[in-house]
Amino acid sequence: MPLADKYRPHYTYEDYCQWDENWEIIEGIPYAMSPAPLPAHQRASLLLSIQFGKALSLRKECRIYPPLDWKVTEETIVQPDLLLVCKPMEKKFLDFAPSLLVEILSPVTASKDRGEKMELYQSQQVKYYIIIDPQFKKKEIYQLIENQYQPIGANPKNFTFSLEDDCRITVDLLDICN
Repeated sequence: MPLADKYRPHYTYEDYCQWDENWEIIEGIPYAMSPAPLPAHQRASLLLSIQFGKALSLRKECRIYPPLDWKVTEETIVQPDLLLVCKPMEKKFLDFAPSLLVEILSPVTASKDRGEKMELYQSQQVKYYIIIDPQFKKKEIYQLIENQYQPIGANPKNFTFSLEDDCRITVDLLDICN
């Protein structure tokens, strides 16, 4: 065990539930969520929610959610910016991998979203991971192929996602970063 790990505090879901502020925990290490998102972040989130909502309107088994707790393990709880879930949620938190996740980058979270969180989502077999960068007006779509995320779309105008079983949806992404 590295020396730093020996002395670093280690937190669990039970600790997390006691905190008032907005946090995530990855492998027992707490990460404070940045201050309130910038307007470009919130606009991208809203527009994505609307576009996914339209695409899913006939697919009652799949739903798009704004940030909510995804309890991966007792020591890993994250709140992606958007989650697409195609199974019923039975608890007050998500306790299984969603079909699709979106992270909208901010200068404070970009390295975590591209590093620890991307690796976490890949290890949990999340089929699609979308990274939105409002600052550079960039959209990146990654798909899990042979247990590895592969880039399959950069700045697409629209994209067709193959979700659960025969569920395919096409989402208009044209104005997401504008």
